[in-house]
Amino acid sequence: MSVPFGQMVAVVGHVLTQRLRGNPRYPLVLMLEPLFRCNLACGGCGKIQHPANILRSHLSAAQCLAAVDECGAPVVSIPGGEPLLHPEIEQIVDGIVARKKYLYLCTNALKLEEMLPRFRPSPYLAFSVHLDGPREEHDHAVCREGVYDTAVAAIRAARRAGFRVTTNSTLFTDADPARYRRFFDEVMALGVEGMMISPGYSYAKAPDQDHFLPRRRSESLFRRILADAPRRWRFNQSPVFLEFLKGAWDLECRPWGTPTYNLFGWQRPCYLLDEGYASSFRELMEGTDWDAYGRASGNAKCANCMVHCGYEPAAVEATFGSLGGLLATARLALFGAPRGSGEALADAGTDAPPAPPAGGFPTLPILEQVA
Repeated sequence: MSVPFGQMVAVVGHVLTQRLRGNPRYPLVLMLEPLFRCNLACGGCGKIQHPANILRSHLSAAQCLAAVDECGAPVVSIPGGEPLLHPEIEQIVDGIVARKKYLYLCTNALKLEEMLPRFRPSPYLAFSVHLDGPREEHDHAVCREGVYDTAVAAIRAARRAGFRVTTNSTLFTDADPARYRRFFDEVMALGVEGMMISPGYSYAKAPDQDHFLPRRRSESLFRRILADAPRRWRFNQSPVFLEFLKGAWDLECRPWGTPTYNLFGWQRPCYLLDEGYASSFRELMEGTDWDAYGRASGNAKCANCMVHCGYEPAAVEATFGSLGGLLATARLALFGAPRGSGEALADAGTDAPPAPPAGGFPTLPILEQVA
């Protein structure tokens, strides 16, 4: 895990404060979408399918900063569209950094290198560059040749300029485990701080509906990719979430942990599903039927989702929900998963691992390591 120490302290402090106040639901990461406009037309993205008048619109810097204050989450992610197309992106970034929120500006990096002089390096700012795999896979996913090379050049330029850089990779059904293991080595060689990975989830408006991953195939894929992961790989994610991707830790979605604010307001229930909007953060939290979402609810739209926006908050909850969870998470963070466990499952070629127990506890091999 490569989350900065200051960010870990901020998140832990926020969690403990909320638990002391008796709040069962609280935000950890604000997904702030200031615009849907983009300079790419990726087949798996539903954002640019909005009408032209919506794509020409954007939130003002004042609206963005008001949402940051209203939500109160210690971490802010700015996804897209492409945030670097926003005419006030510098003011938005400066305002969030001034509030000492940890900001991840997600970008396809087509404009990143030319815009670097407009920003100042800060421990609170990281550019999260979208890389969906090796050159061929990435350019295919974004439907344009040459984007991978542009992104890699921008990563190198940002690192030379002293910026924090992470990557964000969404994997689909055609992902080859061996190629992605080499890809992770190549990404780490670029000097990035860490990598974020997630299975593709089906946006209803996305043009390509054929390459999204159902849950069992996701688990099988990530077991093969992450089997006995080398220590040189650093992930900007909870080790519990990585175990969840492999089917080795049972989690239930916590969509309120990553609320989304965009042109239409506070999106219900999460970044991926679009089932109405609240006019305030309080209305979102208090007026949403949260029990209608997540795998346990039986909602068909949630059955195959394993995306970080719902399950990273669940991983945090599992960590701080019990002494066993805290000890198991600490063991994972310090030593990684037990060697050979993932490899045995991967070699078996099964799409259905031993079912983990409910309630956010790890499977037996992890518990054995902390007993």
